[in-house]
Amino acid sequence: MHVIGTVGLPGSGKGEAATVAREDGLPVVTMGDVVRQETADRGLDPAKDHGTVAQALREEDGPAAIATRSLPLLEDRLEQHETVLVDGIRSGVEVDVFEEAFGDAFTLVSIEAPFELRAERLDERGRDASEGDGGEGLAARDERERGFGMDEAMDRADVVVENTDSLEAFHEEIRSIIRAGTDERKRAEAESDP
Repeated sequence: MHVIGTVGLPGSGKGEAATVAREDGLPVVTMGDVVRQETADRGLDPAKDHGTVAQALREEDGPAAIATRSLPLLEDRLEQHETVLVDGIRSGVEVDVFEEAFGDAFTLVSIEAPFELRAERLDERGRDASEGDGGEGLAARDERERGFGMDEAMDRADVVVENTDSLEAFHEEIRSIIRAGTDERKRAEAESDP
């Protein structure tokens, strides 16, 4: 069993890393999807109210609320797959949840990129409502996520990926991390079997 977690500010490339994992046949649990579902369940607009609901969940159920809600999804996928990627860790408290649940079988990858590049990517992505459309600007999103403890989580990463090169180069780097982790786990399991 191996769980790879990704952490990074909005627009850094976490979604692209998840795409690479899926292309490699790995299931992905996206913590943001847990929040989007809760937003919809509350009758709110996921494009505009995602941040508000993420904050509310943490206030209502504690700072580990979203990670805790993601655990059953991860455990379910690990029943059928050797490796799973969890996308969108936001705090050291969430890292604690996954380290407690999976121990040495958990690898944290920090994906990093400069503000201007992330802003450009988010504009191109078009998934979130802009400030002009009632959404939250990138600086405000960064501040909110840092308030959750994002910097601490990024500082605790086992691997740091600087996502400033081409999309192809980034995909290849993520693919090599995924495959190296999977191969390492297979070797360790083979050595422990008599």
